[in-house]
Amino acid sequence: MFNYIWPIGIIVLSNIVYNITTKQTPHHANAFLSLSITYGVAMISTFLIFFFTRKGESIGVALGKLNWTSYVLGIAIIGLEIGYIFAFRNGWQVNMTSIVANIILAISLLFVGFLLYKEKISITQLVGIALCLGGLVLVLKK
Repeated sequence: MFNYIWPIGIIVLSNIVYNITTKQTPHHANAFLSLSITYGVAMISTFLIFFFTRKGESIGVALGKLNWTSYVLGIAIIGLEIGYIFAFRNGWQVNMTSIVANIILAISLLFVGFLLYKEKISITQLVGIALCLGGLVLVLKK
């Protein structure tokens, strides 16, 4: 059970730290330079972790196992980061930004799963979508 739960704990904790630090990024700082430093730290950190987790595998062999997803994920992460930075700079509250984005994301991914991966959409999930949309209306109501 622990192996099932701990990744969610990391996601939640990392998202808390992520939102706090993104909200605190100085408004006068260039967002792209800020992200360059962020990605530099991430690159160095993950590269060092690679050496502890590679199980004797060389960098060349490990690189040979990669495909287009690493590159596209890098671009997607830039979109996420810059989206949050500018959402906060444009007045979104830290307690609302993630709720709104994640409700819309969850609904969108339900349909992505259906269209791309042939995942089923149940009546329960459709009711959940309706509840999410209702919740979205409530949290955005001023």
